[in-house]
Amino acid sequence: MRRWRGLEATPGDLGRAVVTVGMYDGVHRGHQQLIGTAVSRARALGLPALLLTFDPHPAEVVRPGSHPAILTSADRKAELVGELGVDAMCVLPFTPEFSRLSPEGFTHTVLVEHLHAAAVVVGENFTYGHRAAGDVASLTREGRRFGFAVEGLDLAADTAGGGEVTISSTYIRACVAAGDLGAAARALGRPHRVDGVVVKGDQRGRELGYPTANVESPPYTAVPADGVYAGHLVLRDRRGRSGKRFPAAVSVGTNPTFQGTHRTVEAFLLDWSGDLYGEHVGVEFAERLRPMVAYTGPEALIEQMDRDVLDARRILGTV
Repeated sequence: MRRWRGLEATPGDLGRAVVTVGMYDGVHRGHQQLIGTAVSRARALGLPALLLTFDPHPAEVVRPGSHPAILTSADRKAELVGELGVDAMCVLPFTPEFSRLSPEGFTHTVLVEHLHAAAVVVGENFTYGHRAAGDVASLTREGRRFGFAVEGLDLAADTAGGGEVTISSTYIRACVAAGDLGAAARALGRPHRVDGVVVKGDQRGRELGYPTANVESPPYTAVPADGVYAGHLVLRDRRGRSGKRFPAAVSVGTNPTFQGTHRTVEAFLLDWSGDLYGEHVGVEFAERLRPMVAYTGPEALIEQMDRDVLDARRILGTV
């Protein structure tokens, strides 16, 4: 998949394309339907499918200090949309100047002049331009003017549990923050994952007989609620592509037994040993085992960690 940042970097040989536009944070089941439709339209027309996304999140520019938790890193987003058949991804810097662009300016400058849209696929709630003044109806009118088709798709819903919840990045962030990784996984279509780099910690896990990979993630990463989880650690190459997966028991929190103050994500790999320092990894969360608790001392903590590992093995099927 071709990938670039900024309109000026658009390849000169791109030609016309079927474009889908959005943050696509999480690349959840609703996003997957949109992307699948765009890819299908592109294949039928013999054109590339292009995904246009933004960085940073527009909320942070429009309302400074309101940056939402991010479900997928840029590399992970690229990997996921590439697996769905997207041929090219353009990351557009969302600046204060760009936020003031009118809907008509966005259509002409971005979709027509630089990305050469033959068709545009978006969700029914899509808005664009200064103060989100543009919507699917106005985009459809502009499409007739500039010669591209517009398709606005219904939002996907999660009907598990007898109710119906619209699948959105906001909903998934709430699930992750509450530690409900089962609901998050249903909406995502896969386990929630935190990407980062393995760094040196206080090495207390090694002293307790449970050496962990301390994963440092980028700012604003959507880290689950404090607690212990069953999951996997995924090795990534320098381009962000996923490789081997290892079952793991994962701790999220401040290590209250030892009066810790820094919140960390630490993964104990169940059937692996070695040095992971400096490795780019992803931590997938399958199920929450328990909340974070302060124990009376190392002995009580070790006994609980023994039980955590057994529970993780049972859930992950590695007993």
